[in-house]
Amino acid sequence: MSVPAGFKRLALAVSVTVGAGLAALGLASYLVSVDAARDAVTAEVRSVTGLEPTVRGTSTLSMFPSPRISLGDVALAGFTGDEPPFVAEALVANVRWLPLLTGRLEIADIALVRPHITIRFDQDGRSNWSPLVDSLARAMRPGPQSDPRTLSFSEIRIADGTVVLQDAGRAVNEVLENVELSLAWPSIAKSFAATGRIAWRDEPLDVSLAISDFPAALAGDNSGLKLRIGGAPLKAAFEGAMSMRPSLKIDGTLAADAPSLRGVMGWVSGRSLFGVGLGRFALKARTNLVSGTLAFSNLNIELDGNAAEGVLTYGLSGRQTLQGTLAVETLDLTPYASAMRLMGSDSRDWNRKPIALDWFDDIDLDLRVSAARVLTPQTRFGRTAVAATLRDGRLVVTVGETHAFNGVITGSLSVAKTPAGAVLRSQLSLDNVDLETCLAELIGVRRLEGKGNVRVSLDGAGASVLGVTRTLNGNVSLRAANGGLVGVNVEQLLRRLERRPLAGSADFRSGRTPFDTLAVVLKISQGTARAEDVRFEGSNVRLSVGGTASVPGRELDLTGTASLLAASVEQPPSFELPFFVQGTWDDPIMLPDTQALIRRSGAAAPLLDAVSADKRARDAVRSAIERLGGGDGAAALRRYGVPIPETTTPPAAEPAAPEPDASAAEVPTR
Repeated sequence: MSVPAGFKRLALAVSVTVGAGLAALGLASYLVSVDAARDAVTAEVRSVTGLEPTVRGTSTLSMFPSPRISLGDVALAGFTGDEPPFVAEALVANVRWLPLLTGRLEIADIALVRPHITIRFDQDGRSNWSPLVDSLARAMRPGPQSDPRTLSFSEIRIADGTVVLQDAGRAVNEVLENVELSLAWPSIAKSFAATGRIAWRDEPLDVSLAISDFPAALAGDNSGLKLRIGGAPLKAAFEGAMSMRPSLKIDGTLAADAPSLRGVMGWVSGRSLFGVGLGRFALKARTNLVSGTLAFSNLNIELDGNAAEGVLTYGLSGRQTLQGTLAVETLDLTPYASAMRLMGSDSRDWNRKPIALDWFDDIDLDLRVSAARVLTPQTRFGRTAVAATLRDGRLVVTVGETHAFNGVITGSLSVAKTPAGAVLRSQLSLDNVDLETCLAELIGVRRLEGKGNVRVSLDGAGASVLGVTRTLNGNVSLRAANGGLVGVNVEQLLRRLERRPLAGSADFRSGRTPFDTLAVVLKISQGTARAEDVRFEGSNVRLSVGGTASVPGRELDLTGTASLLAASVEQPPSFELPFFVQGTWDDPIMLPDTQALIRRSGAAAPLLDAVSADKRARDAVRSAIERLGGGDGAAALRRYGVPIPETTTPPAAEPAAPEPDASAAEVPTR
């Protein structure tokens, strides 16, 4: 047989087959009318779901490229209320070929095109879909008279759907858009599965749901449950069981992770969260959901590189609540350091950043945390146990014990949100702490060495840490022993000034003065601290100090007396010198009372008396001081205690007075 003849026979066979198919399609379309097809599809849906489809649009029957029946504008009846919560632009049923050739319509699968589904819960928690659940349970309940055609199709597809979830009791109104789901209907097996993609709050999510015993789940009995959610904000997987009698209960294992917990919280709450930390997050726990309470046991959680174990309980009904206990080996607070810093970035001024407490309104908190080590950018804490409670916009952190600065800290700190910012209150006890590191890291003071006890009772209000310092009230006390005052050698200075009162002050801001005991009691009112009792006692030196300090400005204005003690305690001090302390906390200046030094000097004392009584002598000394020091001679004389009247005209030229001796040129100025 020639090749052309073979091709002719193949072409003839194909033509016959195509013709037969066309004839079959024509015969099928002749045997099945559109009205009959519509009635068959609605009857099939009614049998499967128990709901009555209402076709409000045009119905069509198409044979190409495959037989399908399309019902336009479909609503499902059988819900509570008047408005149908389930409507679709079209319901498309794909029909099987062979049954159709015999004049019988059998559905292979159903597609819902652009459906709009509303799920609503009333104040009592009952859903408008409750009749659907009851109908499905009746339709799928096994029985001796069950119709094998009842569950003929096994797949329902949702294309470009919208799901609206409303909960009147919790004021929830959420919308799921671009819903693309494939529902594996339990036509043969008892399982149910849904896979596809949805979009919630502009974030696309891949979802997968599997129920091992769908009829039991519809009846409210126990059934296996698997859920997977994957997207850019969050990935989560749950595997366990669920039941709905007498109320919803879910129990199993949950695993979740997110690149940013702050991002997830902002995405879920619907508003951006500002602040620091709350980055990389991961969780794995035994999970139980019952009566609106979500409980995590055998919990392993990671946040910003910190790993903890414990239990957590999260209340979903009513106001959100979080309770739990966590244990962590090493707690690194570095990611949150900028939010907790009292000092500014230059470590010389108070933090001016606004105190952000918006999240105080969202949740109630009762959390206990224990850690073997706590790390901050400045220091390292040892064993720590704290409890945090948040109620009605007020956060209270109770420090049961924390080992810090080679001592122990206990007490409490509270922060309450106000329209103007925050109200802060503190009651802290720092026992046997290292003063140098403690004061340096807490308030930026680096002038004391040794071990001591600090008691703090303060309160204030403001929009920032700086604002709080301006309204600060309370008390601060310090008791220390066997330490030192850094930056001045008082004993050396006093001995030199005892020998030569006008010998200068080159060493005022260097050296170290040891002490045996130190006692400081401060009374703070509206940001001004008053020294009620300041005593510094060493083996050879005693200091007593009074005056005030500005907390917001971090400035000192103190006066005191330095005493050089005699060899015997029964004898009075061998030398006493009044002094001033002025300047900033970080770098104060200590200056002696120059009038006392001048009066102690045998050569300069008569001169001081002379210039105090005689205007011509006073003007001459003033002129000499200005020539020697290049400064304001009148101001210098005022510091010596010499009265100088204010004048707007320069004094008349007077004969020059005799110049003081060389030691007078070394008189220190404040």
